[in-house]
Amino acid sequence: MKAAVYREHNKDPRKVVNIEDIEIPSIKYDQVLIKVEAASYNYNDLWGIWGEPIKIPLPHISGSDVSGTVVDVGENVLEIKKGDRIVGYPNLTCRICNACTSGKEYDCRQRQVWGFQTGPLWGGFAQYTYLPEVNVIKIPDTISFQDAAAISMVGMTSWHMLVTRANIQPGQTILIMGGGSGMGIAGIQIAKLFNCDVIATAGTQEKMDKCLNLGADHVVNHREPDWDKKVRNLTNNQGVDIIFEHIGKSVFAEEVSLLNNGGTLVSTGATTGYDSKLDLRYLFFRGLNLIGATQGTRAGLEKVVKWTSKGKIKAIIDTVYPFEEMVMGHIKMMDSQLFGKLITTPQKL
Repeated sequence: MKAAVYREHNKDPRKVVNIEDIEIPSIKYDQVLIKVEAASYNYNDLWGIWGEPIKIPLPHISGSDVSGTVVDVGENVLEIKKGDRIVGYPNLTCRICNACTSGKEYDCRQRQVWGFQTGPLWGGFAQYTYLPEVNVIKIPDTISFQDAAAISMVGMTSWHMLVTRANIQPGQTILIMGGGSGMGIAGIQIAKLFNCDVIATAGTQEKMDKCLNLGADHVVNHREPDWDKKVRNLTNNQGVDIIFEHIGKSVFAEEVSLLNNGGTLVSTGATTGYDSKLDLRYLFFRGLNLIGATQGTRAGLEKVVKWTSKGKIKAIIDTVYPFEEMVMGHIKMMDSQLFGKLITTPQKL
């Protein structure tokens, strides 16, 4: 089979990512073999290629979001059958610790992000891949393979941030940072499912307009120096109830200042840097909640699949790359000039 493999780290993906011929993987008793129809890109694919912030197994196949058709199943696989259309759930956990058995698999100390931390040669950017049965979810015919791959990681993580961690309630005011990103696009739509007043941010007028088309009630440009003042004015100086954060250093201090009394900031990333100053007076005088989130639950992904199948959440795709040119998706992600998800189609090589 063909797979996108890199055997060393480099800041330029074009220098290390190559389409290679490797063996179709063999599966164990509890696993399923998947013919990959679509796979989408995430920022962790770049981290893997760069070798930072953590080291990953080499040689490596990236790709944490896949959808496809099951072509073989292990002898102990019970619910998934050959021919099933599926999407992957990329959260690999032990399934027996206290966190896992209490429904908080995202806190499992053995948790790994499939396609990022796993390997060698175990990820979604290949014509065939495999996962444990518990890590695949059936998708209905109403969801295309490309849409399933595009919404799975960002939808699951956004649902986890807003619903599981931040306990979103109808009627709240929600600030979605980076509304033009895959995460932000999912966040806007989930917040509108709860009938919330949504303020989104974006860095260009084109992205701002697209956020409004997705359902955001207001949009501000977070590249402008006074963006935070504009957000506060939109709330009649009351502040926001929840901030959906994944940008980090460049905006974090301003974000905290925008929270209403008792408000919550939920963070799942820091693409502009990890070290940020914080005025602690906001924290204790306003009784704020600063919480983290990573990945999500299988149940959360199932909810996203359900709402996507009903058309209430839409997968937004920026570009689909043929597999032989898939490294250009990494380059586009580095440039950040996109709205929605990037997809590659291994089976069409």
